[in-house]
Amino acid sequence: MHKLVLNKLVLNKLVLHKLVLRTLGVCLVAGAIAVPSVAGATDYKAGTIEIANPWARAVPKGATTAAGYVTIRNTGTEVDRLNDISSPVAAKIEVHRMTMDNGVMRMRPLGGALDIKPGETVVLKPQSLHLMMTSLKQPIQKGQPFKATLVFEKAGPVEVEFSVEAVGAPGPGAHDMHNMHDMHDMH
Repeated sequence: MHKLVLNKLVLNKLVLHKLVLRTLGVCLVAGAIAVPSVAGATDYKAGTIEIANPWARAVPKGATTAAGYVTIRNTGTEVDRLNDISSPVAAKIEVHRMTMDNGVMRMRPLGGALDIKPGETVVLKPQSLHLMMTSLKQPIQKGQPFKATLVFEKAGPVEVEFSVEAVGAPGPGAHDMHNMHDMHDMH
């Protein structure tokens, strides 16, 4: 009798073990699909420049300015520079920097090219470095992406598509950004 009970326990344990392994395998496969890798986080690549998650916030009707955000990574051994940005949606696009001045948040044009040092990732994000689009030629509306061209000194022009999120959105795919190594803001 004890042998029969022991055999049933061993059999139940084996069945349970097999079920756990099968479930774990399904979870691992699902996780691999749901969590993008570093390579999956790169939306565009030109030379040693990788560009991820270009996005903008929608703006209210009649607005003449909008902000855009993107992550740029230099995988090379030499500095590259973002020299120009253009898009059919705006007459002018500049890199702007947000800073605190005596307790007041100030926004100023960067004034020149944005250097991306070797191995560096520059994150243009809300309340930090960002793309300022002025004299809008068309409305920036949620769910209506738009194209822009980023021109780098070495990598050359790169056409990207900006997704458009709701007014005040924190950003799309914030989890994707964490997959890029050595992220930090430009100092």
